[in-house]
Amino acid sequence: MPEPVFLNQPAPEPVAQSSRVLPDLRAVDRSEELQSKSLGGSTAPALRTFTISTRLRGRSLVEDVDIAPDEILDLLDTAGRLKRMHHRGEPHTYLPGKTLGMIFQHPSTRTRVSFEAGMAQLGGTAVYLGVNDLQLKRGETVADTAQVLGRYVDAIVARVVRHEHIVELAQFAGVPVINGLSDRNHPTQALADLQTLQERFGSLKGLNLVYFGDGNNVAVSLLLAGAATGVNVTVACPVGYQPPADIVTQANWLAAASGATVTVTDDAEAAAEQADAIYTDVHVSMGQDDSAARAVALAPYKVTRRLMSLAKPEAIFMHCLPMHRDEEVEAAVVDGPQSVVFDQAENRLHAHKALLLQMLC
Repeated sequence: MPEPVFLNQPAPEPVAQSSRVLPDLRAVDRSEELQSKSLGGSTAPALRTFTISTRLRGRSLVEDVDIAPDEILDLLDTAGRLKRMHHRGEPHTYLPGKTLGMIFQHPSTRTRVSFEAGMAQLGGTAVYLGVNDLQLKRGETVADTAQVLGRYVDAIVARVVRHEHIVELAQFAGVPVINGLSDRNHPTQALADLQTLQERFGSLKGLNLVYFGDGNNVAVSLLLAGAATGVNVTVACPVGYQPPADIVTQANWLAAASGATVTVTDDAEAAAEQADAIYTDVHVSMGQDDSAARAVALAPYKVTRRLMSLAKPEAIFMHCLPMHRDEEVEAAVVDGPQSVVFDQAENRLHAHKALLLQMLC
């Protein structure tokens, strides 16, 4: 029979059981045996003084050319310092009270998480807005959405289907807008890639970066950002899949100023020779429906161990991710010692934090 439960009155005294021996209960102090850490308290950790340029304050990054070459280098310096602080576990909550709006018309892993986590690490808040969270799908205009969000948040990052949407957001939001990917370019990816190259080789000027495959948004941003910072950029792709002609022209202008070179070729093996970095992306990007034709046309531009052997011995392999092993790249390459794909992915976090910091401080 279960013991009775007494509500709002004291329970009866238990019946003494003389045959029961109670253990000798003692307080045990194990503080010397355990690794312990005190949390909380009245004194918050002091933030280290962190000096940054204010040239990007209030500005947007819609296309790669929105940031001058010296501003790119300054962003990379800021990203490197933030990365070292992050690895040392030093607090860097320099954006308390700031809010980032995140519009995503495409699914995302790296762009979403790096911006959301980065904003939290900087002391701010991020609000994620997927395709089903906005009234855009019910007919509200991009301009109206931009004007509303601009009154709620301090900055917006957007991953959009059509490039004109990011242009319109920046035109009407009244706060900094960051292009998290469009069908034309992917500037935040290129910043992380430049940071990765700089970490590996020490300097960007004179490096040979060779991109294989479709001349898509990633190739466009690598051409522009690379040429602006003195990187020799080659795009190896089949006829009909080259980057847009106006982008190649822009890249050539930037290369002339930085002392770099820009090359577009259909000769994959010749392109690989003397490469410091070999880069590729998936052969079929989001929103492309001609997958069968692309697979056939781009197959000769798959990055293989043989292709890597034509590059410099210290050459690295790069990929913006996600990847399809054994389609655009051999698994032995992407999982091999020359691969830096996860360094690139990590640097998305630090490059994005540098952007947010310089735009919002």
